[in-house]
Amino acid sequence: MKPEEVISRVCVYGLEESVRGSKYPMATDLSKVSEDITPTVVKLATSRQGEGHDNFMNGILVQMDLTLTNKAWVEAERYHFLDFVSSQSTMHRITKFDLDSAYIDYVDPRMIDIMKEKVQAYNELQAQLKETEDPKQKQALQAELNERYLQILYSNPCGFRITARMTTNYRQLKTIYLQRRTHRLPEWRAFCAWIETLPHSEFITGKTE
Repeated sequence: MKPEEVISRVCVYGLEESVRGSKYPMATDLSKVSEDITPTVVKLATSRQGEGHDNFMNGILVQMDLTLTNKAWVEAERYHFLDFVSSQSTMHRITKFDLDSAYIDYVDPRMIDIMKEKVQAYNELQAQLKETEDPKQKQALQAELNERYLQILYSNPCGFRITARMTTNYRQLKTIYLQRRTHRLPEWRAFCAWIETLPHSEFITGKTE
């Protein structure tokens, strides 16, 4: 899986300002503090997790569109500073997605066929409901629609992809990179490969030339 299949529309904010801020603890005259990336700045950024020396990386903000499967999203939710701006919703739109392109290749085609059958049956029943005028029949059809919708939601394979707009920071990405760069899921490996392309990714990865 390639990084561009997982990440798009990336924006990075506050890098220079945060680098400058990293020098405040040792400064007495702030007018002489620069935004130059010195060996000391890199040493602070690449310090061990939990020491606090890399705290300035909280100010280097990153926003992106992140496309993951349900399986990977469950794991992503453990990170407290990887925040949702907004996302696609299976709860609202599961019957409207193009199912042929929504699943990754590891999903068994037979399961996709089952999902297509369930969605088609739901949409046909919804069309029938719109044409029905009898109140009792409408009530019965609506109850059946609700049941079928839940069946679709709960039957959806975890290889279903949705996209969310996310915001995070370099310090959180450092944790993710250390924990996920050799992960079994290809999405995480692609995500970590993308991290390596960020401006001054050595702050995150510790890889310096």
